[in-house]
Amino acid sequence: MDPAAHDPGLLVQAVEGMERPLFVLDEDWRFRYINPAGARVLARTVDELVGQDVWAAFPEAVGGPFEELYRRVRATGVSGSVEAWFEPLGRWFRADAFRTDAGLVVTYDDVTERRRTEEERARAAAEAERAGRHLMLLGDINLAMTSTVDADEAVDRFAHLVVPVLADWCLVSVIDPDGTRRDVGRAHSDPAMVEAMHRYADSRVRTNAPSAPVPQSLRSGRSVVIEALTAADVGAMVSDPAARQVLGVLRPAAVAAFPLVARGEVIGAFTLVNGPERGAHTPAELRTAEIASRRAALALDNARLARANQQVAERLQVSLLSPPVQPDDLELAVRYRAATRGVSIGGDWYDSFLQPDGDTVVVIGDVMGHDIEAAAAMGQVKTLVRAIAFDRLEEPAGLLRRVDHALVGLAVPAMATALVCRLEQTPTERTAGLRRLRWSTAGHPEPMLLGPDGTVTDLSAPVGPPLGIGWRGPRADGEVVLPEGATLLLFTDGLFERRSVPLDEGRDQLRGCLRVAAREEATLDQLCDRLLAEMVGEGAEDDVALLAVRLHPVDGERPSPSGPVLVQPVARRP
Repeated sequence: MDPAAHDPGLLVQAVEGMERPLFVLDEDWRFRYINPAGARVLARTVDELVGQDVWAAFPEAVGGPFEELYRRVRATGVSGSVEAWFEPLGRWFRADAFRTDAGLVVTYDDVTERRRTEEERARAAAEAERAGRHLMLLGDINLAMTSTVDADEAVDRFAHLVVPVLADWCLVSVIDPDGTRRDVGRAHSDPAMVEAMHRYADSRVRTNAPSAPVPQSLRSGRSVVIEALTAADVGAMVSDPAARQVLGVLRPAAVAAFPLVARGEVIGAFTLVNGPERGAHTPAELRTAEIASRRAALALDNARLARANQQVAERLQVSLLSPPVQPDDLELAVRYRAATRGVSIGGDWYDSFLQPDGDTVVVIGDVMGHDIEAAAAMGQVKTLVRAIAFDRLEEPAGLLRRVDHALVGLAVPAMATALVCRLEQTPTERTAGLRRLRWSTAGHPEPMLLGPDGTVTDLSAPVGPPLGIGWRGPRADGEVVLPEGATLLLFTDGLFERRSVPLDEGRDQLRGCLRVAAREEATLDQLCDRLLAEMVGEGAEDDVALLAVRLHPVDGERPSPSGPVLVQPVARRP
C-alpha cells in the first residue's frame, strides 16, 4: 500500500483545502482545530478560534439546537445533524457532527440561500392556496346567497362562509325598508366564544357610537379598517359598560367594516373581526372582502326583490283560491301548502261550484311554473274552467276539450294539468242513497276513493294530455257510482312525489294514510290534516293542493240541492 495514504500531513493538507467548513472540539469544548473555510464562515480567524471555548466564543449558541446536537452526539456516539438559524451571523446553517478519538468533529454549511428559496416557494404556494380559497369563497357566496329568497338567511349564510377564511368572527347588519338596523348574520370560529358574540351582537345596534366602524361605513358607503384596536378605541366606539365588558371577553384586535351597497343605496354592512393571535387583516383579505361586499349586496338586494314579488304572488294566489261550496248531503274540505324550498309560489289550484242543475263540480289542477306569472296564469285557467262549465252542462271530457280550445284561441300563456269531477244524482239515485261521479283528467294524477268500509280505490280512466297545447284528439270520461259515506280525494303531485321516493311507493303511502284515517273514523278536516302531516311534513318540496269530498247519508226529507239557477232573484221595487 502507498505509504502516502497514511501521511498525516497529507490529510491535514486535504482538510485545510476543503471548501466545506470543519472544526474539532476537544473534551473541554475548546476548538482543537478549524479549517480556513470554517473560520471564514464564522467571520473569525483560525488563530482567534483555536484554543477558545466554543460557548465563550459564541454564547448565542448556548441552549440552542447546535449545543443540543453537540452534547447528544458526544454522549451517545451516534452521529447527527441539525439545521437552524444562527442569529450572530444572521444565517441559516446545517451542522453534521460525529464523535472520533480526536474529538467531536463538526462540518457545517451555510444554507441560507437554499432556505430563502424554499421559504419563497412556500410563501408563493401559501399565497396561491389563499388566493384559491378566496376565489372559492366568492363562488360559494354567490351560490349560497342566491339560492334563497329569505334575506336574513342569506346574510347568515354569508357570515358563516367568510369565517374563518377572512376573519375570526363576523357580524352582518341589514337596513330594513323602514330604516331600522338589525344584526342578523353572526359567526365565530371559536365555539367557546359564540355565546359572548351573540350577547354583544344583541346590544351592538343600541350601544354603537356614531364613530364606530359600522355607523361610519353606513354613512359614507365606504370601508373602515382599524388594524390595531386599542382599549381607547373600544371605549370611544361602545357606550355601554356591559357591552364593553363582553368585548373584553371577545378580545377584538383588528376590525374592518364594509358597506353593502345596491343600486346606489346602502342596505347593510358587515364587520370582520380578528383576535390578537391573528392580528391585522392582510391586504389580500381586505381585497377579497371588498369584492365579497359587492356580491353580497347584489344577492341581498335580489333576495329582497324576490321576496317582495313572492309576497305579491302569495296574496294573488290566496285571493284566487276560493273557499269550497257546501252542497246538501256533501261535505267539502280543501288544503293548500306552499313549498318551503326555493320560490314557494306555484300554479296549484282547486275549485268547487254548483252548476245550474244543482250538480256539484270539483276541479283541481297545476299550472306549470313557480312564480307570479304562474299564479296569474292559474287565475285565468280557473276562470275559464268555471265559466265554460257553468255555461254548458256537459261531461267533464267535453269541458276539458273546450277549455283547451279557449286557452289556445285566446293565447293564454299557460300549460296546465287538470282533473274535473262532476257529482250527479238522479231522483232514483237519491232515494237509493247513491251518487254518480263522472271525471276526466288532462295530464293530472288520478283521484282516489275511500269507501265507507275503509277500502281505497284508484279511479282510473284514460289520461288525456295537459291543457294549453291545442290537443284535437279525444278525451275520455270515467264513471263510477258512489255509496253514502264514501270520500273522494283530489290532489296535486306534490302530495306524493318525492325526489328520493318512486311514484308508486308515494301513492302506496297515500293509500296507507287513507286506510288508517278510515279506521280511526277521522272527520274530513282531520283526514286532510293527517295527509299533509304524514305525506308532506314540515318541508314541502313542491306546492300541494288537496280537495276532499265526503258523501253524507240522506236522512229524511231534504230541500232540493241549491244551485245558482234555483235561487230566485229579489224582486226590484217599482
